[in-house]
Amino acid sequence: MSALAVFEKTALSNLKDPRLFREYAYANGRWVAAAGDAATDVVNPADGTRIGRVPALSAEQVEETILAAHAAFSRWAALLPQERSELLMRWHHLIVEAREDLAHLMVLEQGKPLSEARGEIDYATSFVAFYAEEAKRLNVESVTPHLADAQMHITREPAGVAGLVTPWNFPAAMLTRKAAAALAAGCTVVAHPSSETPFSALALAELAERAGFPAGIFNVLTGKAAEVVGAMTASPKVRVLSFTGSTEIGRLLYGQSAPTIKKLVMELGGHAPFIAFADCDFDQAIESAISAKFATSGQDCLAANRFLIERPIYEKFVAAFANRVLKFKVGPGLSDPDIGPLINARAVAKQDEHVRDALARGARLVCGGKRADLGENFFQPTVLADVPRNALIFREETFGPVAAFAPFDRDDDALFEANDTETGLVAYLHTQSIARIARFTRALEFGMVAVNRTKITGAPIPFGGVKQAGLGREGSRMGMEEFTNIKYVCSATG
Repeated sequence: MSALAVFEKTALSNLKDPRLFREYAYANGRWVAAAGDAATDVVNPADGTRIGRVPALSAEQVEETILAAHAAFSRWAALLPQERSELLMRWHHLIVEAREDLAHLMVLEQGKPLSEARGEIDYATSFVAFYAEEAKRLNVESVTPHLADAQMHITREPAGVAGLVTPWNFPAAMLTRKAAAALAAGCTVVAHPSSETPFSALALAELAERAGFPAGIFNVLTGKAAEVVGAMTASPKVRVLSFTGSTEIGRLLYGQSAPTIKKLVMELGGHAPFIAFADCDFDQAIESAISAKFATSGQDCLAANRFLIERPIYEKFVAAFANRVLKFKVGPGLSDPDIGPLINARAVAKQDEHVRDALARGARLVCGGKRADLGENFFQPTVLADVPRNALIFREETFGPVAAFAPFDRDDDALFEANDTETGLVAYLHTQSIARIARFTRALEFGMVAVNRTKITGAPIPFGGVKQAGLGREGSRMGMEEFTNIKYVCSATG
């Protein structure tokens, strides 16, 4: 066993609360194994060593859990909002107390730098606290009667069982963002974490159980996505499906959900442009560009994928950006590097493909450009300049530490290039011109626009995109409303 493997295995055994590491699924208030010996290995992306195994549940086991969640729904929905709020706040406090263990567990299964994992746990807890408060304010809408002899009112009611499908890049925060909203609204939850990062979700299930959530309310099911998610989409008892993942899988789930006419909330792919004009605050724009590209080692749907820089500052911008990148530390997550391992060999192969394609089409390699000598899942942080518009990296989401730059000369050119994508999640804009900010924030075809900054997310904001970047919103009051139905009542007053 390598020194790195020994170090990280020791880190797992040294959890302050060992029961946070659960190698079972959590269904209807019980920790369950698979039927038979079906199981999935979970490996550390830094060195490929096995962390543990989780059960690969059958479709029948998933259906049983959905039925249990459906049976528990009426009791959960009937609770006073204050009672649901209190349980959510207990969960919140337990997550806060377990922050360090949860962060270490996340690094081992996901690979991200330790400081980023700690930040994700803080981000995850913010959603639980936010929705604990919002649970008490679900029904604040009204309607003005238009009939003389009628009294009218509308209420939001929980939709039913919510199926949640979460990704590997943010295994804690994406679960709490969905689950806390659904639970606050009065829905019961059946969640399926990525098979590559299930332990963060299972640790949250352990804490939910300690918080006192009744059996059947919050379930975390492991196994093959085709089995688990397929059962969710097929079941008429699952009334809402919330998914974060690729646009391709989103299309598939969209079709599978059609026969049961589910409500869908989808946060799909991103292909974010980063636009910097010559009048920008240069140093601020460089800091923002670094942050927008390399968070989670570039494995972020909000990551800047195309850097469009106005020609007068183009060469200076690329050089300053590359100088920062050359100083990056690459290494395993627990050493808290700037860039950690990518999630698997397929992710590394995509970086390699995008770099080779861009260079073959005439791009210039400024730095990086190949696998790092630390293991098969490491790729050097890379800067490509003069990338042609027909390069793969300008057409597809890279999801890794490769930054692609191209110059532009006119405002209309930048706007056209930025909007030339079907995945309109987020765009980054750097300029000091008030008129240009007003024009671009209107004209950019994205669900979110960051102006002269990078960080824009948080529990109170509606997160989501347009076009094929997704459906609905997560976070904010709107995120809770996605798990409700509106009921209108009109009563005679005579």
